[in-house]
Amino acid sequence: MFLYGAGGHARVVIDIILSSTNYKIDGVYDDFILEKFIHNIPIVNVLPEEKKKEAIITVGNNKIRKKIAQSLLVNYITAVHSKAVISKLDVIIGKGTVVMANAVINPNSTIGKHCIINTAAIVEHDCKIEDFVHISPNAALAGNVSVGEGTQVGLGANVIPGVKIGKWCVIGAGSTVIEDVPDFSVVVGSPAKFIKSNK
Repeated sequence: MFLYGAGGHARVVIDIILSSTNYKIDGVYDDFILEKFIHNIPIVNVLPEEKKKEAIITVGNNKIRKKIAQSLLVNYITAVHSKAVISKLDVIIGKGTVVMANAVINPNSTIGKHCIINTAAIVEHDCKIEDFVHISPNAALAGNVSVGEGTQVGLGANVIPGVKIGKWCVIGAGSTVIEDVPDFSVVVGSPAKFIKSNK
């Protein structure tokens, strides 16, 4: 398999793959090479020719991750850290998604494609996370929360049960979301308040 993107996010995904899967990483593709290796894995600027080779996009920016996913015709895999806790009851995790150490995903939750469920993030029961979402470290979504495409839920943010967060929103670090958030909104604070449009 190979990774697409050689930044800091790639280092964490490499750790997941090496410690929690049987995949061998053949290389990390990046079109802007500063180093020759990342954790002893070669960084290359030419993609492998095998169109069906397994891959994960290791770019943290949600918009860039979507753009790459739309342009690369490969077989995306999902990587889940061995120390993540994933319920065996009706959890769906889309291709290309990565789940970091100590994250929790509880029953009847759906995680879309190319998402990042970061270190110690909590996704409670009956949540629906759409594609290209990033749930940051220590963020917590209570039961029956929905999060639209491309949204970033910031470090340590909390979302109360039943809230609907729109697409391409930014939820500020440490915020407490107690009401629905419209598409393209940036909200911060406790309780979270709208500060500007992200459109």
